[in-house]
Amino acid sequence: MEHFSIATVAEQSQDFRRVLWTGAHSQLVIMTIPPGGEIGEEVHDHVDQILTFVSGVGAAEVAGERREVAQGDLVVVPAGTKHNFVNTGPNPLVLYTVYGPAEHADGVVHRTKEEADAAEAAGRDEPPTA
Repeated sequence: MEHFSIATVAEQSQDFRRVLWTGAHSQLVIMTIPPGGEIGEEVHDHVDQILTFVSGVGAAEVAGERREVAQGDLVVVPAGTKHNFVNTGPNPLVLYTVYGPAEHADGVVHRTKEEADAAEAAGRDEPPTA
């Protein structure tokens, strides 16, 4: 059994992205977006994503619609939908997200967005294949 006190685990991470668990059909990832930072506009063609916000404040931009997000909010991003999440506050925006299927390499840790972008561009952040 995998068990996480997810809000505590997410709050304790300083990493931009950390994969906590990868299964056959989904993946659990925690993220910390620094003040003024963002995930970056993207589209996951074949992956659904559910994001739950643990602390901080930000803006969710999904399919051309923008809404403010804060602790306790949940945003669903269906596969094929353009999206971005921006930290609009003075503190880190902390969240956990579930991808279905997996989007990132199992166990990967990216300390910064720049590190994450470089790994993706180099093909070093590919999800496991069945």
